[in-house]
Amino acid sequence: MACGIAFAPVAYAQPATPAGAAPGAVVLPTVEVTAAPAPGALMPSYPGGQVAEGGSLGLLGTRSVMDSPFSTTNYTSQLIEDQQGRTAADTLINDSSVRLTTGSNGFDDTFQIRGFSVPSSDVGLNGLYGLISSNRAPAQIIERIELLRGPGALINGISPGGSIGGGINIVTKRADDTPLTRLRTTYMGRANFGAHVDLARRYGENNEWGIRFNGLYRDGEASIDGGNLRSGLAALGLDYRGERLRWSADGIFQRDDTRNFRPQLTLSPNLTSIPSPPNARSNWFPGTNLRQQDSTVATRVEYDVTDWMTAYAALGYRDGWNEQTFPDSRPGGANELGTFAVTNAFYDSYSETVSGTVGANFRFNTLGVGHTLNVGYTGLQQESGNAYISSSITYPSSIYNPARLPPVTAARTDPQRASLTEFSSFAVADTLSFFDERVLLTGGVRFQNVSVNSYSTTTGERTSRYDADATTPMFGLVVKPVENVSLYANYAQGLTRGTIVGAGYRNVGAVLSPYKSEQYEAGVRVDWGRITTTAAVFQIARPNSVRTAANDLAYDGEQRNRGLELSAYGEVVPGLRALASVTFLKPELTSPTNAAERGNDAAGAPDRTFSGALDWDVPGVTGLAVNSRVIYTSGAYFNTANTLRFDGWTRVDFGARYRTEIANKPVTFRANLENAFGENYWLTTGNFVTVGSPRTILVSASFDF
Repeated sequence: MACGIAFAPVAYAQPATPAGAAPGAVVLPTVEVTAAPAPGALMPSYPGGQVAEGGSLGLLGTRSVMDSPFSTTNYTSQLIEDQQGRTAADTLINDSSVRLTTGSNGFDDTFQIRGFSVPSSDVGLNGLYGLISSNRAPAQIIERIELLRGPGALINGISPGGSIGGGINIVTKRADDTPLTRLRTTYMGRANFGAHVDLARRYGENNEWGIRFNGLYRDGEASIDGGNLRSGLAALGLDYRGERLRWSADGIFQRDDTRNFRPQLTLSPNLTSIPSPPNARSNWFPGTNLRQQDSTVATRVEYDVTDWMTAYAALGYRDGWNEQTFPDSRPGGANELGTFAVTNAFYDSYSETVSGTVGANFRFNTLGVGHTLNVGYTGLQQESGNAYISSSITYPSSIYNPARLPPVTAARTDPQRASLTEFSSFAVADTLSFFDERVLLTGGVRFQNVSVNSYSTTTGERTSRYDADATTPMFGLVVKPVENVSLYANYAQGLTRGTIVGAGYRNVGAVLSPYKSEQYEAGVRVDWGRITTTAAVFQIARPNSVRTAANDLAYDGEQRNRGLELSAYGEVVPGLRALASVTFLKPELTSPTNAAERGNDAAGAPDRTFSGALDWDVPGVTGLAVNSRVIYTSGAYFNTANTLRFDGWTRVDFGARYRTEIANKPVTFRANLENAFGENYWLTTGNFVTVGSPRTILVSASFDF
C-alpha cells in the first residue's frame, strides 16, 4: 500500500503559493512513502490492478516478485471478475506457460505448465495440497491465484499428483474493512442462468474479526448441445487479525451435476493422419452424466512470538466423490475418419485427505548479514478409491455422427479403496541478504518420504507397496544491481510420487515407481514503474511417460524441457492495462528405448505459445471499459516418433463492462465473448484429445447494496 504527503512543486522564477498556504512559504516536492504489507496481509496490487506485487512462497514466506528467486505471477480478483472467469483455469490461460488440456465443463481442469501436466488435484488451497476440489477451483472463492513456474517441492512439499512443471495456489477471500453486500446475476452459453451472493463484514473495536460468505447457484445449457450444467457452492471464510495473532478458517461445499459433459477421446496409435476436430458444441458420447461433490474445512494460525520469530500451523480436511458414466473407444481408439467402437462404463471414485503444516521463521543478523531462517514440516494422508464397471456391449460411432451410448450391462457398485498415500517432509531454508538487500542468497533442503499402498478394489487386499525417501536441495540467488532490476537464478530438485495409472490403460490402478526431477533457471526482471518485464530461461528434466504397445502406461527414458519465457504486465498508460507473455519450448526426449526417437519432441507439448490481453478505459465515457485477449498455441506432436502433428490454434476473446449507479447504488454490467470467431481445435496430451471451448457468451450484472 502507498501513502503520500503532497505539496506543490517549487517554481524558482516566480514562486507559486498553494491555496491555503502563507505567502512566501517554502513548498517541498511530493514524497511517496511505501509501506510493507502487515504480517499475514496480501501484497498490494501492481499498477493496473490485474497482478499483485508479490505473493506467498510457502516455506520461504511472502515475497515481492523482485525479491523472488523463482518465476511467479500473482493474479488478482479484479482480473478474475473483469474477464468473468468461472474457474481458476479461465484466468491462468493469461500466461503463455500455462495451457488447459481439458475443455471447459469437462471432467476436470488439467493444466500443462512448461510442457508438463499439472492435474487439478495438485492445486493448493492457502498453501496446503489436497484440499481443493479434485475437479476444478471455482472463481467465487478466489482472492488471488499464485502461479509458480517450475518444481516447487521445497516451497510446499510434494503435491498429490507429483507435478513438476509448476504450482498453483488458491488464496481464499477474506473480508475487507469496507462492508460488502453484492448480488451478481449471470447468463452463460445458450441458456445457463445463475446468481452469486458475496457478503463481507468486519467486527470488533479495531475490525479484528472478519466474516465473508460466497454462495452460487446456476443451472442450464452451457457449452454442449443438449447438455446441462447445474452448480452449487457455499463458502464461508472467517479470520482474526490481532497485534501478534492471526487466525483464519474456511468451510467450502461444492456440488456439480452435469448432463453431457465435454468428452475426451483416445486416438488410435496407428493413425496415418489426425482427424479434423468436430464442432466444439458437439458431444461424441450422448448420454453422459457426471455428479461431483467436495466438502472442505481448513484453518491456519500465525503468532509473532517475538519481533524476530513467527510460528505458524495449518490443518485441513477434504472429502470428495465423483459419479460418472465413462465412455471409451474400443478397440484402440478413433481412426483417421473419426470412427470408433464405443463402449460404456460406470467410473465412480472418492478421495479423503488430511493435510497440514507447522513451522517457524526467524529474522536476525550476524556480522552484518541478514538472515531469514525458515523451518517447517508438512504432512498429507490421502485415501482414494474407485469402482470401474464396464459394459460388454459396443456400438459403432463417430465423432462427427455419434451414436448414443450403449447401456452398462452390470450393476453399479460402491467405490472401494484403491490406494493410501502418505507424504511427510521436513525442510529448512535460509535467505541471506547482503549489501542492503541488493543480494539475496537462498539455500534450502527438504527431506521427503513417500509411502503408497495399493489395494485390490475387488478383494480389498494390498497388492503393492513402496516406501521411498530422498533429500532434495534448492539454491536461489537474486541480485539487484540497481533498484528496479532483479537478476535471479535457481536450482531445484524434487521427489515425485509414482503415477497411479488411470482408466484407459491396460494396467489401470498400477502404481509406478517414484522419481526425481531437477530444474535449472535464470532470468532478469525490470520494473519500469508501471510495467514489469521478465525474461527467463529454464531446463526441467524427468522420466518420460509413454503408452506401450500393450496399452500400458510406463516410463521410457527422460523428457528434458528447455525453454525461454518473455512476459510483461502492468499499466501501459493511465487507463490501459496489459498482460503479455510468450514461451518457446523444446520438449526433448534424451534417452528413449527406441534410439531412433532420441532428440524427438515429447508428445503433446507445444513448442510456441502466446497470451496477450488488453483492458482499456474508454476516454470520454465514464465507467466504460473494453477488453480483448488472444491465446495462441502451436501444434504438438501426436506421438514420440514425431510422424504426426496436431495443428496450432488461435483463440480470440472480446469483452466490455460499464460501471454506473442505480438509485445511488454501484452497478457493474459485463459482457464477454470467448472464442469469438468460433475456431474448432484439438486440446491434447498426445493420445488423449478433446476440443477447445466453443464460442461462448458471458453476461452479468453486479449490484452492491
